[in-house]
Amino acid sequence: MKLEKEVLDYIEKHREEAFELLVEMAKIPSPSHNEEKRAAFCKAWLEKQGCKGVYIDEALNVVYPVNCDDNPLMVFIAHSDIVFPDTEELPLKIENDRIYCPGVGDDTANIVAMLMAIKYITANGLQPKTGGILFVVNSCEEGLGNLKGSRKIIKDFGKRVTEFISLDGGCRKITNGSIGSKRYRIEVTTEGGHSFGKFGNRNAIHYLASLINTLYTVKLPENSITTYNVGTISGGTSVNTIAQQAEMLYEFRSDSNDALDEMEKHLNAAVELYRAKGAGVNVEVVGERPCTRDVDPEKLQALTDKADAAIRNYFDIEPKFDSGSTDCNIPLSMGIPAIAVGCYLGEGAHTREEFVEISSLLPGLKVAFELVLGYF
Repeated sequence: MKLEKEVLDYIEKHREEAFELLVEMAKIPSPSHNEEKRAAFCKAWLEKQGCKGVYIDEALNVVYPVNCDDNPLMVFIAHSDIVFPDTEELPLKIENDRIYCPGVGDDTANIVAMLMAIKYITANGLQPKTGGILFVVNSCEEGLGNLKGSRKIIKDFGKRVTEFISLDGGCRKITNGSIGSKRYRIEVTTEGGHSFGKFGNRNAIHYLASLINTLYTVKLPENSITTYNVGTISGGTSVNTIAQQAEMLYEFRSDSNDALDEMEKHLNAAVELYRAKGAGVNVEVVGERPCTRDVDPEKLQALTDKADAAIRNYFDIEPKFDSGSTDCNIPLSMGIPAIAVGCYLGEGAHTREEFVEISSLLPGLKVAFELVLGYF
């Protein structure tokens, strides 16, 4: 479905408004679990456009239901959190064809594209063709956010959700499968002591390092794409102290639920081995993302084709298809067709040098409008 001239004219007329909205919103700090400022901004902006019934839920999702009373639902979602912990205004600069700012693409540009499409349907009093549409600016997609926002939406509306589109990332790829993961904080404790006077006592850093080495000897499960990583380590007291405590963050990922189970067995065996050596080993699950289960392949393909067509209509791009770790993990694990697709070109996601190409924002708006208006 290509957009009609009336819609294209509207997008052209409001492109500067969309640009200014992106610049304003990108500066608002929004670390996972602390998205209050950006959530409040989005709620107020929607209400200013005349949207009725907008609310912020317990997970800090901004939710705008359209004709959702007891109807099957289609969900459009774009996440408000970014990977950086900043609580003060984020640094933004504009140079040539680029807007630089942490999180400006992932995922602020996509929020703006969705908001502008909502503005259009509200201004024109459009109603869904069938069922209802749930628009969500959601929390906690990144890192240890553990998909809290997406989980809340599926918990509250899951039995009624028929399709789910996450506007996330750039437009060079469409994510239509999920990579599951488990994430742990693992602490090792020992008696420690003075580095000279108690030499020979067990050192928590040594035991943690040895545990890491053991975890890295795992034979990866076959017939799957499976990875593992130790992301951070910390511990100890001083150069002349035998460490009493050390900890790490560890994760493994896979596109197979069975492979995730195998990796967990290896972790548990390694932990028990080091407990048997006399070290204290405390394991805390800090994140868990499920894989795809029992999704109708034809319905998933139809949803993928919609996004593919929208990108090809407005960008000179042949998008790639892949699996990933996104808000779609939750609906896909429940058998709900779900994809993630973005509305901009840029680079540097998850770095402080992230940028979006200004020239890509106009065709990106058209992608979002085509996806949204296909349901109205």
